[in-house]
Amino acid sequence: MAYLRWGILGAARFAAQYMGPALHAAQGGVLRALATRSPDKADRFRAIAPDLRVHDSYGALLADPEIDAIYIPLPNSMHVDWTLKALDAGKHVLTEKPVAMAAEEIDILIAARDRAGRLAAEAYMIVFHPQWHKVRALIDAGEIGDLRHVEAMFCFNNADPADIRNQADLGGGALRDIGVYVIGSARFATGQEPQEVAARIRWENGFDVHSQISARFDGFTYTATVSTRLNLYQQMTFHGDRGSINLTAPFNGPVFGDATVIVRKAGAPETVHRFNAARQYDLQVAAFNRAVLDGTPYPCPLEFSRGTQAMMDAAFANADTLPQLTQL
Repeated sequence: MAYLRWGILGAARFAAQYMGPALHAAQGGVLRALATRSPDKADRFRAIAPDLRVHDSYGALLADPEIDAIYIPLPNSMHVDWTLKALDAGKHVLTEKPVAMAAEEIDILIAARDRAGRLAAEAYMIVFHPQWHKVRALIDAGEIGDLRHVEAMFCFNNADPADIRNQADLGGGALRDIGVYVIGSARFATGQEPQEVAARIRWENGFDVHSQISARFDGFTYTATVSTRLNLYQQMTFHGDRGSINLTAPFNGPVFGDATVIVRKAGAPETVHRFNAARQYDLQVAAFNRAVLDGTPYPCPLEFSRGTQAMMDAAFANADTLPQLTQL
């Protein structure tokens, strides 16, 4: 196999804007097919891949013998079911985050992955961004001394009731949509798992819209805020006893802003590392392609995703609920 032939299950707007171009541009792969009943939506993908084949059902795409791998951008509540079906069809599969609704469901996916002998993974692009590898290297090297506290914030304002992120039955909510980033990035950068997790959550119509998470790791504490009812904002800072590391666009730079890692230490000028040229979606797909084509270990296996989901599950389980208010 010289390259991976990709199909997309559903014509999600995010897939058309970000992942479709990455599937077609990343080294080692090409976008070949799409499953959708909406011809007008297919046009957006044909602009990426003019020779695109369009299937009118998800099952037809999974049965296509000329497709090697499936990308799944469906609503959260559908991820596990269609990941299992893709594996059963003999396809490799990259599923949007969160790959599941609970950690126990990821155990099922891991078992299915191993039975099928195919690669299955969560589309968690930030761990492929070089700024996060820089942060991990700085922490490991003791550049800021002993890590004492991590703080994160990721917010945007979306109250549209028609949006799938605001529909409880489709697995909507702030934690599942963007909480995976503030949680998984801390785990990735430090290589640690939390010892205690607590949260305060505000709910609307059965899904969370504003969460404040606190956790204790070995040697440092952690606080994070995620909200889909605040103005667009993201930031993450790692505080040590001799310095700090700040990421100005930790999750989707340069869309949000300049992707920079700033190191500050007392008595020394700040050091700024810039990463605006990085294309994290392309890097993610290229890594997936390499893992399938030549067996290169995939940097974000389902086992890593399970740890993020387990911390999210703990936040839900240990939450003191905030009252439903018209204002925070």
